[in-house]
Amino acid sequence: MKNLLQDKVAIVTGAGKGLGEAVARAYAAQGAKLVVSDLDPAAARRVADALPGAIAVPCDVREPLEVEALVEAAVEAHGRLDIMVPNAGVASVVPLAQMSYAQWREVLSVNLDGVFLCIRYAAPAMIAAGGGAIVTMASITAQAAVPLIGHYAAAKAGVVSLTQTASVELRAHHIRVNAILPGFIDTDMVKPRKAEFEKMLGLPDFDALVAQKQGRYGTAEEVGKLAVFLASPRAAFSNGAVHVLDGGTRGSLL
Repeated sequence: MKNLLQDKVAIVTGAGKGLGEAVARAYAAQGAKLVVSDLDPAAARRVADALPGAIAVPCDVREPLEVEALVEAAVEAHGRLDIMVPNAGVASVVPLAQMSYAQWREVLSVNLDGVFLCIRYAAPAMIAAGGGAIVTMASITAQAAVPLIGHYAAAKAGVVSLTQTASVELRAHHIRVNAILPGFIDTDMVKPRKAEFEKMLGLPDFDALVAQKQGRYGTAEEVGKLAVFLASPRAAFSNGAVHVLDGGTRGSLL
């Protein structure tokens, strides 16, 4: 089906590359009006310039005033806000026993605080518009431990809980809130860290492990397709749900 998001106004954070860019492109292909946001202004402009009618708004999701300004820019440009995707995220590889508090806070501030701020400031604008959809980007690490990224997993578990609470609080305002939990996806957040996992965990071949667990790496475009569904009327009865997209990783012990 085409035009599932026709004329809907959508903000996607962290949309200068990776999953965020894929979601932005998928939304635009379905008729949405995109507000492409990223910490890197040049990256945001590059993506926005390729999408009809899109605008680029730089934003540091750790800063409340910047997130508030991002939402205001969307409403000023398009008159409303219908969809928010708090996708911006960071990661690092370090054991908990060696992790500094600064490293912990760096990941939590973007991956969890940033999601809260996006929901906090998007919700009033969506209420004013009569409803909408928020699609959060969590991870299968929210449901099972992955060594060396405890801060990332803790943040994503927090995103799932936050998603569920927001779904209940905002339901009366016709705002649906759902989470996507990707497995290992072929992005520059995952693959450049393969060598670190292999060395620190004694893994002979990270790619082979991924192939065993989920068949292959997922693609950013596959995540984008699910994000379209969750933002569209086709997902009208999906609220507070966690949608796992992992090729079967969580479904099997081997």
